[in-house]
Amino acid sequence: MPDAPGLELIAQRINEEVPGAVTETAHDHGRATLVVDPEKVLGALGWLRETDGQRYTFLSSLHAADYLPAVPRFAVHYELLNRDRVERVHVKALLPDPGAGNGNGDSALPEIDSCVEMFPTADFQEREVYDMFGIVFRGHPDMRRILMPEDYVGWPQRRDFPVGGEPVIFTHNEPELPHWYE
Repeated sequence: MPDAPGLELIAQRINEEVPGAVTETAHDHGRATLVVDPEKVLGALGWLRETDGQRYTFLSSLHAADYLPAVPRFAVHYELLNRDRVERVHVKALLPDPGAGNGNGDSALPEIDSCVEMFPTADFQEREVYDMFGIVFRGHPDMRRILMPEDYVGWPQRRDFPVGGEPVIFTHNEPELPHWYE
């Protein structure tokens, strides 16, 4: 992981190549993080992947978070690895909720560019983020649900998703759920 001054130098160099890409840096809890503009995420990821001296060529994880009630609400997290140096860098793109506060019931979904062409390991990970959070990856070759049924309504990992439903039956609570088999 780059140290704090090294992370600032990386951010500066990315912003020289892709102006305005890195909006913030953080070096907390042993994690070097670059917060990037979601519209310039591919430029920042490409720079980290292709630049000599960086070569973060492996995307080890792509996941999302819902920070409701914070604004911006969503984040897409990219964990990049330089395998030669065994060094990681975390890239975070913050996305607003396009359907929030408009009062007209708009069901617009947040969007960000897909990085599948740059990192093939992102294929199923982007689909999982779409399936669980409703974040659309523009340019993804197969943007459809991967875990939930195609006709499922909603995004189960969102913080405002209703909790409840049918109880899960285990052998220890089977007698407490009479007529579950009907």
